Amino acid sequence: MVTSQRPQPPTLRELTVQALSSVEHGYDLLAPKFDATPFRTPERILDEVERALRPLGPFRAGLDVCCGTGAGTRVLREVCRERVVGVDFSAGMLDVARRATPPDAKDLTDAEWVRADVRRLPFGPDFDLAMSFGAFGHFLPRERPGLFAQVYGVLRPGGVFAFPVGAPPRVGSWPYWATLGFDTAMRARNLLWRPRFVMYYRTFRLPDVRAELERVGFAVESRPLDGLGRRADGSPRAALVLARKV
Repeated sequence: MVTSQRPQPPTLRELTVQALSSVEHGYDLLAPKFDATPFRTPERILDEVERALRPLGPFRAGLDVCCGTGAGTRVLREVCRERVVGVDFSAGMLDVARRATPPDAKDLTDAEWVRADVRRLPFGPDFDLAMSFGAFGHFLPRERPGLFAQVYGVLRPGGVFAFPVGAPPRVGSWPYWATLGFDTAMRARNLLWRPRFVMYYRTFRLPDVRAELERVGFAVESRPLDGLGRRADGSPRAALVLARKV
């Protein structure tokens, strides 16, 4: 098994250099320390998604869309029997994923790592399950239909595209102001600086996304991730979107 020391968080200077780079180069720079940042998908989310997917499987082959350093690929390795592929356009992130993932872990499917732009996926309809964790903010709303069409094209009939979504923050709450402030700062940065760095938190509205998935041809449902808790009004804090190719 491959073992390594936990990386140290990036410094403010390193984050600044990343933020002034392109998305691809920024993540190449951040890759060695990415797993020590808050941007990595927390284990409790991965665990809940895995728990929700198990009754739907087992699956034969799975694809992690925008896999980064491979955190979400661990879920696929647990629920897929034959093949697991992580795809990302950052060579740095893929290198970390490749080195961090044990190739011979007992009872787990080995992972393949492919560098590609997910807007042009280099696969045929080879997968029963596609997943993505936390990557949709890197796509402008006008790009999402094309992305969803690409995922649709690499799924076998009946295949599932799954991803978790959090409940939107209440207007006036600190998460609301934090995401609004981040998106405002990012828009200002992209007006004043090139290359652009696309990362927005407030553009991924579930009703819009559901309609876009359905227009591509998916049948869409969502299931609460109850292990992540509920809000004061009883609504789930997070849900798993399941888009099935029909």
